[in-house]
Amino acid sequence: MAGVSPDFLTRVFQKVDKDRSGAISAQELQGALSNGTWEPFSSSTVHILLSMFDQNKSGTINFQEFGALWKYISDWQNVFKNFDRDNSGAIDTSELKSALTSFGYRLSDETFRLISQRFSKKNESCIRFDDFIHCCVMMHNVTESFKKYDTDMDGVVTLHYEQFVQLMFSTQV
Repeated sequence: MAGVSPDFLTRVFQKVDKDRSGAISAQELQGALSNGTWEPFSSSTVHILLSMFDQNKSGTINFQEFGALWKYISDWQNVFKNFDRDNSGAIDTSELKSALTSFGYRLSDETFRLISQRFSKKNESCIRFDDFIHCCVMMHNVTESFKKYDTDMDGVVTLHYEQFVQLMFSTQV
């Protein structure tokens, strides 16, 4: 992996693998990841990351999967820093709108406020790093699920209630 030596990554993996099982559990991963406020990543974000990188569906991540996860989180840190314009360690609604708009999402201000509220902790008006990742993954997954029904790509679909329920429960959020 560019920029990170295999020896460094091995040492980090071994530190995180507290039970020395050769694989990292959700609890071990959560204990190792910080959202920039000395608080661990939220359990919902950890579970999404684990499910994304657990290629063999073991419920844990091995060293190779950990390397991919490390790169993914590093890439998201760079994105987050670019949009955290005031260097507060969090992204406010305006910064979130800027980020999501740059990713191609064209939504109303009210929808951006709703998304920001959904991912803000403790009634804050900002989103921490881990919740930013969760938000972006959720937006991607919901969009991909929506596209399955938007066959003419006009941004409008007609769904029966059961289709809506299937869409919501098949989308990893």
